[in-house]
Amino acid sequence: MNDKLNSEMLHHLEYEGKTVTLVGTAHVSKDSVDLVKSVIEAVNPDTVCVELCESRAQSIRQKQRWQEMDIMKVIKEKKAFLLLSNLMLASFQKRIAERLEVAPGQEMIEAMASAEAVGATVCMADRDIRTTLSRTWRSMGLWGKAKLIFQLILSLGEVDEISEEDVEKMKQQDMLASILDEVGKSMPQVRATLIDERDRYLTEKIRTAPGQSIVAVVGAGHVPGIKATWNQSIDLAALDAMPPKSQTAGFLKWFIPFCICAMIIYGFFRGGTAAGTDMVTWWVLANGILAGLGALIALGHPLTILSSILAAPLTSLNPMIAAGWVSGLVEAFSRKPKVIDFENLPTDILSVKGFWRNKVTRVLLVVVFTNLGSAVGTFIAIPMMMKFI
Repeated sequence: MNDKLNSEMLHHLEYEGKTVTLVGTAHVSKDSVDLVKSVIEAVNPDTVCVELCESRAQSIRQKQRWQEMDIMKVIKEKKAFLLLSNLMLASFQKRIAERLEVAPGQEMIEAMASAEAVGATVCMADRDIRTTLSRTWRSMGLWGKAKLIFQLILSLGEVDEISEEDVEKMKQQDMLASILDEVGKSMPQVRATLIDERDRYLTEKIRTAPGQSIVAVVGAGHVPGIKATWNQSIDLAALDAMPPKSQTAGFLKWFIPFCICAMIIYGFFRGGTAAGTDMVTWWVLANGILAGLGALIALGHPLTILSSILAAPLTSLNPMIAAGWVSGLVEAFSRKPKVIDFENLPTDILSVKGFWRNKVTRVLLVVVFTNLGSAVGTFIAIPMMMKFI
């Protein structure tokens, strides 16, 4: 690796008597792996900080972790959107890494191995991925989540067009940011939680790590943010906390169903039985058909599609339950994922076809697309119903 590239990737910082060597890497770069090893061997630090949290480090070490997933629990805890997006992000990174014959996160694995070789302490410096994605999800509405999912699906088909030279350019941008770049332009909250907040989190964890000599290995996209916040006061607890749910969203969750019910009742009084019946018919058809279409797009079981059609008109009026949760549970019961589906998950997520073929990801797709279909049905039904008032 040439000296120019080294100078672009290595940054030297100081904090309260500590010396920190910040290594900016491309997460799927062969050169980055070699650089990490050589820097740690040369510096022989007291501590090596890595851009991993405990759960991500565990997932790298334990290849069979997917077999422990409880798909029913995922649906009941309303985490289908969250898990599906996480799997798509993992797919993008793994496919690039496969093309370049580098394991995803290999530079982090090398950092931990090299730290152990020189007797340095390993510090997991990143915020828990579950907290990061949950904070992102909490900041987004239904349409924002839909845009994110569709952008991720589209990104699955773009990997074949990416060369090793393109990946090296990712040194200028975090892996998550590179995938979500277009979405991030119209959804700044995505960047705020995925990138900016983690910049501050990494800064605080690195500069307060034990020892006087520290090597920190992070994605190069975080380097500018870390350097910019290096001397700022940072509240780690606030970055780890879950933000309160939006009062407006909570209000609308109940207010919209109330208004729809009131509209139907008013229709019966103002327009008579015929008008009221027409309003109910539009509500049932719009919600049911589009929710069923969503389940069909996800290639759900016939019983799953039927359950989504029947459930959507009712669940859309109940803020405590969603049509996708019903259809997802029916899909999980009708085509219960087997051990082989969990074993094949790391391979199946490498292609769009695999997402639809694997019974685990298909359940997640059923939940997501049924909910989206039901939501679209609601917004189509409302103006159609108003014509009868």
